[in-house]
Amino acid sequence: MNARPGNERAHDLRGVFGWSRPFNASDTAVLPAPLLALMREAGALEPVAGGGALWRSRVRFSSFSDTLLAHSAWPTTQADAVFFGPDTYRFTALIERVLAKHGRGSQTPRTAPCTVVDLGCGSGAGGIVAARLIGHELPARVLFTDINPEALRLAAVNAQLAGLEHCECRHSDVLAAVDEPVDLVLANPPYLIDAKERAYRHGGGRLGTGLALRIVDESLQRLAPGGRLILYTAAPVVAGVDLLWQALQPRLTEAAASRGAVYDYAEIDPDVFGAELAQPGYGDVERLAVAGLSVQVR
Repeated sequence: MNARPGNERAHDLRGVFGWSRPFNASDTAVLPAPLLALMREAGALEPVAGGGALWRSRVRFSSFSDTLLAHSAWPTTQADAVFFGPDTYRFTALIERVLAKHGRGSQTPRTAPCTVVDLGCGSGAGGIVAARLIGHELPARVLFTDINPEALRLAAVNAQLAGLEHCECRHSDVLAAVDEPVDLVLANPPYLIDAKERAYRHGGGRLGTGLALRIVDESLQRLAPGGRLILYTAAPVVAGVDLLWQALQPRLTEAAASRGAVYDYAEIDPDVFGAELAQPGYGDVERLAVAGLSVQVR
């Protein structure tokens, strides 16, 4: 879109914040002076290399439910970029399906808010959706956790835009900074092999599944009785075998025996990020599917 003639620069706010197009800071018809001043104060502007008086917004806004959520501007090349895209919509749709079917988990009437952890929160979309769905009984308390300070900053902004009152942002490696019992863990971790090991792309472990498996292990240990994990991630398929499911099966079998866990695993999209298969490390991978896992403990 931006490469099409006439789209080289922003002509309105949608071009500045929606399409991440350069703009002339002196053109107040595109970006009013008071807004430009606020962006400077927030550190949300960056100069365009070789562009003279041209600038770009460092943040981008995407429509989500009935609000706008802030995330990193395109292209997301920075090591601390906060990504928002098709996976975000598929992830939140999974949350909606699971909670619509199962509710928040425990059938015991609550006297305290449900504690939700949006693990590796990124923009915070998952926690915002969950809070809206389960807050009719008691306001959900949402903990946004991430190792990326920029993600926590944007999640805090987005929680305010969405009107969430009972929330907190914590710098945490998976559940390390979460001490209290957890009723619901939401996770959409990075799942690719990324040579630059950017936080929002690199999953580590075998073919990018390392972080997802660690999240499952820690969540199954930390969930309160009746608690649930909802995980959205990728499943590399080699010789027809789903390697993620292969690694999950013994973990879930043990959790069923020790904590009465019940679970559901399903492929959501059979083929995503196909171009990644040309990258080093993917030589044996036939396809990358995305899958959803829901686990409830007793």
